[in-house]
Amino acid sequence: MASATSLVALLHGPDRPGLVARVAGWIFERGGNILHADQHSDTAAGIFFQRIEWVAAEGRAAADEAGFAALAQSLGMAVRVASSARRPRVAVFVSKFDHCFHDLVLRWKAGELAGDLVAIVSNHPDLGDAARGYGLPFHLVPVAAATKPADEARQLALLAQLGVELVVLARYMQVLSSDFLEKFGRPVINIHHSFLPAFAGGKPYHQAAARGVKLIGATAHYATRDLDEGPIIQQDVARVTHRHGVDDLVRKGRDLEKVVLAQAVRWHLENRVLVYGNKTVVFD
Repeated sequence: MASATSLVALLHGPDRPGLVARVAGWIFERGGNILHADQHSDTAAGIFFQRIEWVAAEGRAAADEAGFAALAQSLGMAVRVASSARRPRVAVFVSKFDHCFHDLVLRWKAGELAGDLVAIVSNHPDLGDAARGYGLPFHLVPVAAATKPADEARQLALLAQLGVELVVLARYMQVLSSDFLEKFGRPVINIHHSFLPAFAGGKPYHQAAARGVKLIGATAHYATRDLDEGPIIQQDVARVTHRHGVDDLVRKGRDLEKVVLAQAVRWHLENRVLVYGNKTVVFD
């Protein structure tokens, strides 16, 4: 059973009595075996959220995937159903900073991520040798302000050619345009070196040092057309004191960035993140 193909459904919609029983009963009636089930009710908004994972009866996985979507629709719920047999194809965008890049690649090589890393895309050549040393295709696509629409068109063509389903911005030091995000039409996860919404934009560690904060943080979020304001997936913090200068904050912050980004990517690939509005429910 452990090696069998499992299905994961993330659903949300108007809360009402009996939803858990209806979902569990539907799976039971079709011979499925529930592996994990978790739910949350936002009582203020009247919204029900659930993540449920099950192994379908032999030969029924495809039928259950389609059938569950119909069940959710009949209950007035929005739903996404994913199969463990399909591993999303992932592209990592980088610039010159390499800490998040190395961390993600090594985790992927260790089998920690439920996806396939198919390309490293960069606007600088600096990490080309490292990427190729890992056996990963490296695609250099320089981006300049005067040619940004054409440069992003090249990136989009590459992503389409590779069938990429998730882009991870591993300290990619370019702002993706709203046109890029709309045309790509798939999730983009960014790591911001600050505990958003504090210190958005550039040089947040310098801002934090100037403000004399006692905590610094890192935030992984989905990229949207509004810079640094997309739905937050994961955050973490580290304590600092008056003895820590900017270099200390950068060093501590980079440790946070690696862990926070990796956790967000892992949760996304395991279908644990449910986005509604500009918020997320994370079934960790």
